[in-house]
Amino acid sequence: MSVVEAARRHAREVVAPSVERWEREGRFPRDAVETAAADGLCGLFAPPEAGGQGLTFAEGMGVFEELGRADASYAFALSMHNAVTTVITRFAHDEVRERWAGPLTSGRALGGFSLTEPHAGSDAGAITTRAEPDGSGGYLLSGRKAWVSLAGEVDVFALVCRTGAGPGYEDVMVVALAADQPGVRVSRLYDTMASAFLPIGDVELDGARVSATEVIAPPGAGFQAALGAIDVARVDIAAISVGLAAEALEIALRHAASRRMFGGVELDLQAIQFALADVETDVVAGRLLYRHAAELLGGPEGAVAAAHAKRFCPDAALRAAVTCSEVLGAYGWLNETPLPRFIALAKMLQVVDGTTEIQRVVIARELRRRAAALLGDRP
Repeated sequence: MSVVEAARRHAREVVAPSVERWEREGRFPRDAVETAAADGLCGLFAPPEAGGQGLTFAEGMGVFEELGRADASYAFALSMHNAVTTVITRFAHDEVRERWAGPLTSGRALGGFSLTEPHAGSDAGAITTRAEPDGSGGYLLSGRKAWVSLAGEVDVFALVCRTGAGPGYEDVMVVALAADQPGVRVSRLYDTMASAFLPIGDVELDGARVSATEVIAPPGAGFQAALGAIDVARVDIAAISVGLAAEALEIALRHAASRRMFGGVELDLQAIQFALADVETDVVAGRLLYRHAAELLGGPEGAVAAAHAKRFCPDAALRAAVTCSEVLGAYGWLNETPLPRFIALAKMLQVVDGTTEIQRVVIARELRRRAAALLGDRP
């Protein structure tokens, strides 16, 4: 069985039947993550010697489309976990890899990525979380992180901080921070519209210590390392969005093909056919975009390709969720169908790992470079 097929089975047999209970209980399903790990879904891009699957991004990205069909917030959590697992197993010091590789790839430990701060989301260069040298080669961390997904559940963070007062990028670093040590505290959990079981909130750092070996990317290299991880996450989100849109379309098709009206079925109506045809085009286009971006990740064109996929796919997912809800008429408004939840989750997907507007900034920056090159070619 391929890893994508394993993800499809996990989504259908574990996630989809459980989401309603997870929402009702408001508790993140650690047991489901361990089940996912048994199917190889918690170390997709980690090397085999670290317990991972050793997949390329192109080979593994379809996993997130399958998970997105069942629940986008659960898929997002596994996306973030895989990103941190990849960073630690590929780039961390041997000592850190030995400590965390097995727990992360087995699902016994959860990884979380922490960059955003209350005043520094889109402007990542404005982060102020400080890493002060402790005199022994390590650092003491102080500051406040915001929009930390899996807050209170994460076992180890890949955390972005800086050694100077900032702003800027020259002194930014990435560290592996154990979440259970003194000086790390979840100070607030948000009440969001998207998912009751996915904890998101603020984490305060007050003297939390990282050793020299826990530095993943040293000062000066941290910002580019963080951007590389974010590019991968953006393609993950694009794939999750396509899964959400594809599942919404199937729900609408089943309804429209069986609902009797006007002497036939709803799907006989051209207006319904055209609306769902547009959703299908978005699904096909989104799938091509995220697959193309996955092939380019890590190369010079990867960041822009990721921005195209992240800009298009969550917007398409929201259009799909709304359109398919409308195909169900008044029933699309009922929480007994997944579509109201899909609408809220699509809004979440538009924001996480860089808003739609930020993707336009990335794309426009490339267009400006292209324009400058065109002007330079003039005789």
